[in-house]
Amino acid sequence: MVDQDSGTTRDRLLRAAADLIAASPGETVSLRAVCDAAGVRLPTLYHFFGSKEGLVEAVVEHGFDRYLAAKEAHESSGDPIQDIRAGWDAHVAFGLAHPGFYALMYGQVTPGRRPKAQDRPAEILLGLTREAGRRGRLVVTPERAAAHVLAANIGVTLRQIIVAEPDPGLSADVREATLDAITGRAGRSRDDDGPGVAEAAAALLSGLPDDNPVLGAPETVLLKKWLAALTRPAHC
Repeated sequence: MVDQDSGTTRDRLLRAAADLIAASPGETVSLRAVCDAAGVRLPTLYHFFGSKEGLVEAVVEHGFDRYLAAKEAHESSGDPIQDIRAGWDAHVAFGLAHPGFYALMYGQVTPGRRPKAQDRPAEILLGLTREAGRRGRLVVTPERAAAHVLAANIGVTLRQIIVAEPDPGLSADVREATLDAITGRAGRSRDDDGPGVAEAAAALLSGLPDDNPVLGAPETVLLKKWLAALTRPAHC
């Protein structure tokens, strides 16, 4: 039988941590502050989450739950490429609306390890690229296409969070350049006069400060590597 009081206490701690992180993107939130906000003592937090890392993992999971709830609110258009385009915009919108969550979800990097919760949105994207591949819409493998889209989408979102300045034009440019690259239209936009994938990635790289309040230096370097990868042609 589930202890409802225990469930309520855990949820209260999780909501308190989530609210504090959301209110202070890029800043360290103390366990004491979380406990004070939840109205419990520190041993109670350790009882439910084991450690600060356990609490952060639970908050990341909570962030992905919110992200997927927003993403699943959009109905499929029946066109996988259009659905990838809509998913891109939803991804950026979520990151800008919830920078504290997003920095934890995609900005905190540990080499060789990623949050398990990242698998769910990645599987949704891979499902779309596989459908696009079945319809003959791709010039790269579905796995490669999904990697291109995800790396560029994360890069655009983190860049806007870091500089604290939404740039819908840049996001649209990089989105279309990335779709051009995976569908065989690399080097030109839909209007034939916009930036190609290399130019769009270069625009992201320029002006991205190494010293910023959201990402540490190693994470910023990794982000730049992701964006630099977009300047290289996609191969099957």
